[in-house]
This record gives sequence, C-alpha cells and structure tokens, in this order.
Amino acid sequence: VAADEGILHASGSGVPPVTKDYCIIYNSNWLSLPKTLDNATFRTLENLTSTVLCSSAEVPSGLMKDKAVVVMRGNCTFLEKARIAQSLGAKMLLIASKSRLSGISDNKTDFEDVTLPIALIRYNDIVDMQLVLGKEVNVTLYSPPLPEFDYSMVVIFLIAVFTVALGGYWSGVAELENLKAIASPGERETRWKKEENVTFTPVTVILFVVICCVMLVLLYFFYKWLVYVIISVFCLASAMSLYNCLAALIGEVPFGQCRITCCNKSIEVRLIFLAIFCIAAAVVWAVFRNEDRWAWILQDILGVAFCLNFIKTLKMPNFKSCVILLGLLLLYDVFFVFITPFITKNGASIMVEVAAGPFGNSEKLPVVIRVPRLEHSASTLCDLPFSLLGFGDIIVPGLLVAYCRRFDVQTRSSSIYYISCTIAYAVGMVLTFVVLALMKMGQPALLYLVPCTLITSSIVAWRRKEMKKFWKGSSYQVGWRP
Repeated sequence: VAADEGILHASGSGVPPVTKDYCIIYNSNWLSLPKTLDNATFRTLENLTSTVLCSSAEVPSGLMKDKAVVVMRGNCTFLEKARIAQSLGAKMLLIASKSRLSGISDNKTDFEDVTLPIALIRYNDIVDMQLVLGKEVNVTLYSPPLPEFDYSMVVIFLIAVFTVALGGYWSGVAELENLKAIASPGERETRWKKEENVTFTPVTVILFVVICCVMLVLLYFFYKWLVYVIISVFCLASAMSLYNCLAALIGEVPFGQCRITCCNKSIEVRLIFLAIFCIAAAVVWAVFRNEDRWAWILQDILGVAFCLNFIKTLKMPNFKSCVILLGLLLLYDVFFVFITPFITKNGASIMVEVAAGPFGNSEKLPVVIRVPRLEHSASTLCDLPFSLLGFGDIIVPGLLVAYCRRFDVQTRSSSIYYISCTIAYAVGMVLTFVVLALMKMGQPALLYLVPCTLITSSIVAWRRKEMKKFWKGSSYQVGWRP
C-alpha cells in the first residue's frame, strides 16, 4: 500500500474491555497521528455504513455529535464528506472501502476549513469490529514507528539455513549410496531401480528458467484462476515430499516392519499409515489455509519438506550448470522486481503483485515460508502480517550446496565445499536482511545469495586447484548404465 499507514485501536464495552487493532490509511499532510496510545482520546463509533454522506440530509440531526463516524466510500470526495461530518459535530471520520485500500488525496486548498481527522478503513474490518467487540465501540487513531528489525527474520533465517544444509547433506548421502552401488555389481541394478534423481543439463536449465518466466506472467494476468491450480499442485507435491522425507527417517528405525501383500506386491504397514498422514496434512492445510493463527505452521512444514525433496531429487551435473541456473534466475528475480515497475500500468512489480495477490485477491500463492511478524506496527496490520521467504530463495542456492556436497563425497574432500557454501548461504541471508532493514522495501534475495555462494565455491575450488574438475563435474554424474 503506497500510502501512510496507521492503526485504529478499538475497544468494546465489556468488562474487562476487549480490544483489537485495525489497519487505516491516512494522509500525513492533512493529519499527524500520535506514535503511542498514551493520553489517547477515545470516541464512540457511530456505524453509518448505510450511507455515503455526500449530503447532510442523509443523516438525522445530532446523531454524529462528538462521535467517530464511519461511512461508505461514494461518488463525492473525502474532503466533501469530512466537511459535512464536521458541520454535524463529528470528531473523526472513517471511510469504509470494499475495494483495496489506496492513498487518500484531494485538493486540500479548497477545504482549508476542514480539520476533522480522516482515515480509510476496510469495510470487512468494520463488520469484524461489530462481531468481535459488540455494537458499542470506542476508537482512537495512532501510528507507531516502523521497527528497525523484526525478530521473525531470525526464525526465517534458521528455517532457510536448516533446509539448505539438510537438503545438501541428504543429497550427499544419496550420492554415497550410488557410489557404493557402482562398486558392488550385486547392488547396482537394485540401486538404479530406486534412483529417483533428475539431472539438469545446461539446455534443461535454460528451459526451466523460460518456464518460470512464462508462468509468472500468466499468474499476473490470470491469477484468480491459476492460483487454485498452484494450490492443488502444492498439496500434491508437498504430500509426496513429506512422505519421502519421513519415509527416509522411518527406514532407519528397525521396528514395525510388518508387511502386507496385495496384487503380488509387498508393502510395510507403517508406510501405509505414513502415506495417510501425509495426505491428511496436505488436505487440512488446503481446507484451513486462510486461518492465519496456525495454518502458517503447517504450510512451513509442508514447504520445508517440498524444498528438501526438491534439493535432494534434482541434481546439477557440474558447476557450469549451477552458474547458468543461478545466474539466469538472478536476472529473472531482478527483472521482475526492479524492472517491471517501469512497464506495468500501476507501477508495481510483477513479482510483488503476484506474491501479494493482484487486485486484492484473498488467495495467496503457497510458495513461501511465512512467519508472523513479532513486532507490532501499522505495516503488520495493513499488508505484511508475515515475514516471507520464497521457496526459490531456498531451492536455487540449495542445488549448488547439494552439488558441493556430492563433489565432496566423490573427491573425499572432508566436506570443505559443502560447509563453505552453506556458510556463504547464511552470510547471503544476513546480507539480505540488512539491506531489507535499511531500504524498508522487499528485496530479491537471490541478488545477495547467488554471488555469495558462487564466489565462495569458486574460491574454494581455485585454492584447492580443482576448478577444472569442479567446473566439468565427474563422469559418474553424467550417468552410468549397465
């Protein structure tokens, strides 16, 4: 929301009184709001959302006196409404909007006599206020300063680094098992049947980036239909990913291995229950995905499982492919965040619009790790109640970390590539958060993660005199067939 954001603090008439905060948009050139609730003056709220207040005849005489009044947005200007409300004795004017909140601007020079506080509020919030606080509500306005740093970023940081490190380590474990299978002809055929990895070549890397670009543009223009396709795909993919992650853990437990046979196939009973659990988790999230109090926890669990499975399954054959993939996706990220505002009609970036849901769409894409903001501010209420990190900011550098781990396994280099690349990823995340705090605007995380991880990996390979081997990869990674 490109406007001045504030908070309407509402209090019910119960004992003890129930209170709740709501987002408002105001014009700081017209109104200066206090930063705290200290010495705040509360006004009784009069709900007149049945009128647009474009004429004083719409309201009975004396109904507004010394009250905060809420009316609907209509054909007349904000200041015309305010002049009428002020003449009828109102002390505050709230204008309810059913559409997306936008900035308040009118020709103030023609209304110098208007001193009434004016704010824009969502109509749904007025309805919620009546349901939660009752019919008798007292309200006041304030605008706390934006916090320099929100501690939810720490949780995001820990989730991201944990996922990248674990995904890379898991990929290395799978690589070690493959190498053992090659060394043992008796296990070779069995291992190839179990192998589910997909190897990216430079051509498929370019094709993958093109598909990402096309999909993002399609989402921008057809969001309200495609968002449900993405939700469905996420439910299916995350359920399968959660199953693969938990099955790998259960496989290490030497208990409960009883099997049942059906259609000449034998399967462990515990894996059947695991599959039911994973499907149920995805279905529960799909049903309650808009429940902000706890659905984010389930989305993050499913998201972490999806990222882990993706990093483990998709193999980069060499450092060359890693450079192409990370470099192209860095350009993709920067273009759709920083360049597209100069192309779109409303001046907003395509990436931000799709992430927020174009045209105020209530459905959000489930392609992010999200954690509720811990610091109270107007921005938290208005448009960013969660700190977000896209799956791509975990998966893309995670593929490089996984390649480093597999290269360590192949060269027996005591995890030097893996550890250094993981640390570089953590440093890149910290750098992202620092720039985010300084610039007060969303950042394309790959702008900082890609250089940190690529440069660090290159320096390690150069210092160890293994750049040629690191760049081309091993012959095993191209693929072995009997």
